[in-house]
Amino acid sequence: MSQPLQPLTFPLHGTRLIEASAGTGKTYTIAALYLRLVLNGLTPPQILVVTFTDAATKELKDRIRARLVDAAKVFRHHADGDPLLKSLLAQYPTDQHGGCARRLELAAQWMDEAAVYTIHGWCNRMLASHAFAADSLFELTLETDQRQLTEQVLADYWRSQYYPLTDVTPITALWQTPGQLHQSIRPWLLPGTPAPTQPVSTLLAELSDAQQALMAPIKTQWQALLGPFRDA
Repeated sequence: MSQPLQPLTFPLHGTRLIEASAGTGKTYTIAALYLRLVLNGLTPPQILVVTFTDAATKELKDRIRARLVDAAKVFRHHADGDPLLKSLLAQYPTDQHGGCARRLELAAQWMDEAAVYTIHGWCNRMLASHAFAADSLFELTLETDQRQLTEQVLADYWRSQYYPLTDVTPITALWQTPGQLHQSIRPWLLPGTPAPTQPVSTLLAELSDAQQALMAPIKTQWQALLGPFRDA
């Protein structure tokens, strides 16, 4: 059962799902949870945060660092802070405020080594760190743009499947170049790309009809060859 998220009481153990739309304060909530994890004894290298883009990674790291600094000032009683930081301060006895401020300050200084990555960057790091277990190379090149690889695969496929054909008419009726084939299958490779001018079902039906037309003369010759054997 879903319920409103409360950053200061949200459980920090187990598997939890947070649903949020754009502009609802995801970064604010992540920073609040980060503060609580630091106050519970974890350090930035021990807290993994993943996001989608390199720009978002830098912004998230900067926002968390700033939040740690602000929280440390509140625990040092050098600033009043916003309602969330005031509530967080009230959760700890006065005699612990100095120790909490020290943890927050150290965490802010340690943010250069914080485990804040893009999803693909974290996967690449794990593959490199556990190369033997993953049966991978120690040095991997991360390819974020696969267009060139896709074009190379299509060109190889075109050469291996198109060149040996004796009659290429059915194929050229649909695609005359690897680039045209790429445009037809692009919606399957990149979600969100505009659909081709013809539905996929129409393309498949046309290809099937063309194959049947190619097979018709062969079937006729085969039946003619088998005729005498059928009569016997």
